[in-house]
Amino acid sequence: QVQLVESAGGLVQAGGSLRLSCAASGRSISTYTMGWFRQAPGKEREFVAAIPWNGGITTYGDSVKGRFTISRDNAKNTVYLQMNSLKPEDTAVYYCAATTRFGGPQSEYSYWGQGTQVTVSS
Repeated sequence: QVQLVESAGGLVQAGGSLRLSCAASGRSISTYTMGWFRQAPGKEREFVAAIPWNGGITTYGDSVKGRFTISRDNAKNTVYLQMNSLKPEDTAVYYCAATTRFGGPQSEYSYWGQGTQVTVSS
């Protein structure tokens, strides 16, 4: 079992930056693909970013490309999401998750954090 805990989100002004972290416990995540997802009020949960076990080719949702960066530190069993140039439409609950297969859909992510609220004010 893998337990995932996201860092506290927060309130940030449009144009600002925020870094989320996701600390894993129970098992090393060094062999897992890690992802970030988000869910805004009244909307479905959407893909934000994913990074394979070796930190190689990363993927991003279209709405965050060029603004967000996913990274990982396997030695610390932690994944990060650096969010820059934040927009009000980035307001959502952000979740980290783990899967054994890079490029798979949300349904293939076996482990999920509890989520953290990010609010971007205009």
